Amino acid sequence: MRPVRPREQGWGKPQGQDGEGELQGRRDLGSALGGGAEGERQALGTRGMASGQPVAKALLESSPQPCCCHPCRMDEKLRLRVGKSLGATQQEGEELGSEAFCAAMERSDLGRVSSPPWIRFPATLARRGHGGGDQRSPATSAVPGVGALMSLLSGRTKESMYHSLTYATILEMQAMMTFDPQDILLAGNMMKEAQTLCQRHRKKSSVTDSFSNLVHRPTMDQFTEEEIHAEVCYAECLLQRAALTFLQDENMVSFIKGGIKVRNSYQTYKELDSLVQSSQYCKGENHRHFEGGVKLGVGAFNLTLSMLPTRILRLLEFVGFSGNKDYGLLQLEEGASGHSFRAVLCVMLLLCYHTFLTFVLGTGNVNIEEAEKLLKPYLKRYPKGAIFLFFAGRIEAIKGNVDTAIQRFEECCEAQQHWKQFHHMCYWELMWCFTYKGQWKMAYFYADLLSKENSWSKATYIYMKAAYLSMFGKEDYKPFGDDEVELFRAVPGLKLKIAGKSLPTEKFAIRKSRRYLSPKPISLPIPALEMMYIWNGYAVIGKQPELTDGILGIITKAEEMLEKGPENEYSVDDECLVKLLKGLCLKYLGRVQEAEDNFRSISFNEKKIKYDHYLIPNALLELALLFMEQGRNEEAVKLLETAKQNYKNYSMESRTHFRIQAAILQAKSSLENGNRSMVSSVSL
Repeated sequence: MRPVRPREQGWGKPQGQDGEGELQGRRDLGSALGGGAEGERQALGTRGMASGQPVAKALLESSPQPCCCHPCRMDEKLRLRVGKSLGATQQEGEELGSEAFCAAMERSDLGRVSSPPWIRFPATLARRGHGGGDQRSPATSAVPGVGALMSLLSGRTKESMYHSLTYATILEMQAMMTFDPQDILLAGNMMKEAQTLCQRHRKKSSVTDSFSNLVHRPTMDQFTEEEIHAEVCYAECLLQRAALTFLQDENMVSFIKGGIKVRNSYQTYKELDSLVQSSQYCKGENHRHFEGGVKLGVGAFNLTLSMLPTRILRLLEFVGFSGNKDYGLLQLEEGASGHSFRAVLCVMLLLCYHTFLTFVLGTGNVNIEEAEKLLKPYLKRYPKGAIFLFFAGRIEAIKGNVDTAIQRFEECCEAQQHWKQFHHMCYWELMWCFTYKGQWKMAYFYADLLSKENSWSKATYIYMKAAYLSMFGKEDYKPFGDDEVELFRAVPGLKLKIAGKSLPTEKFAIRKSRRYLSPKPISLPIPALEMMYIWNGYAVIGKQPELTDGILGIITKAEEMLEKGPENEYSVDDECLVKLLKGLCLKYLGRVQEAEDNFRSISFNEKKIKYDHYLIPNALLELALLFMEQGRNEEAVKLLETAKQNYKNYSMESRTHFRIQAAILQAKSSLENGNRSMVSSVSL
């Protein structure tokens, strides 16, 4: 059953049917909402409404935050009052968050508040409590949870390479989602144990063997089947330990250690790939699992390296790395179509490539058909599989089917309750889906959830909260007293470093927030729509003219306000930003000449821009992409080379370079194909 979103459902019974306890509970909730008689009137539904209407309508008109009856929203006395009015005893009210209080919440209308079921206390949590018990939803109750899987694996981690590696991989996934130092340490220790176990099963090399391998490549007859599996598992352990090393420490020694692990893993995969391709390769009993591991590693390395900007790739080639995109895709596709237990990992990597990497770091031209083809059998087999529902949502979003995407992400959240952090990935996507629709309150709602529950990037989440608040109209209610100026001012103090580096999105948010540090700050014109560009969101709305029209209307209003307002030090920067975003909307609406004029106007004002220097190379990039759509590939390549070579040290530079690199490859490929077509036609 599809979960109900806050804006769709009322709060249960009409007022005339409320019991006295529930009526008091609503009054108490009104106090939590805004305090005083006005807050009570909102909660009671008397704000200009007939007595029989649901309470939610009045609430949602004033606030996008539907789950204000959650215990964390109330002070201690109010918790007790609400708990008692819902039918809980005094002790139950004091033990807020306990099983008894949750049960009381479930018995009442307030327990059925119309927030998504994975955000409030689900019935399963009410029955089982909030401890470490099984928190599976009814939809997945028949399927063993992650806890059961971990118990199954842990019994053989000391003897089986694959059990140990899988167990450590799950712990690493958890560490990546939580960023908790203890989780990272635990995953690192377990991965080290797995690597040690693999090392014990690897072929023992003598000094003579080492010298021999320098002259002649090793052949399959030198390895037992167990040893060859140990090699591929060892390479996986090295790569995953490198990732944890980068997360765990920020000093140069850790960088060197991590880099050595990555290179050793790369070299091992390279040697194993040579073995598989050699004529002496003979297949063992479990050859498909070995080959699947090799294809996964070789494909991932080649695909990742091939996407890097040219200047970085040249540096890596100097130390022995190389990447071929076509070969990488081929290896992963073969691995995905095989029958090894790593096939699903190959599928997930390909889905990440098609739905994230090529979209966010590319031109936005995604091979949707291939992504759907990869996902279809898994979604059919596991219709409640959270990871597959998530990718289904991504595919729908990229296709421009925003409402369907929202439904998929909500289903994904409902599918499992064990890893709350996985919900956060969906919250992030839901935030952007509502941004595309211009529903700022709902977008704020998910940004607020992320800022409170997730630790990946507090600075980004707070910035997005402030950005959405600044998009509200003057008459709109701003929930919980949040003020965008104070939120913007808080952003610089929330900077996080991963592997010794600040996140590019955080650095961008901090730079944009600095203008609010002055006593009389000058507001950002359309910060939510600017960040939407950073994440290539205009490629989504561009597939739906009505969404594009809506966003264009907001941009046009911002442009008019800038023209009417007094000139200040940010005026040119803000005007150029508006021109860039307006040009994108016009491009997707087919108004090509107007779009080109807007992009060119940014280059004309290049020397006047004081702060947002990223606008200039990005305007050239967008103009080049516009030319490519018109078949003007030679002009596009010139613009792209100019953007790549002439501009340095601007916000989101790496991401822009990734997009430029993808556009150059696409334009040159089109030119080569065009030349081949001309040669073919002449020869005919």
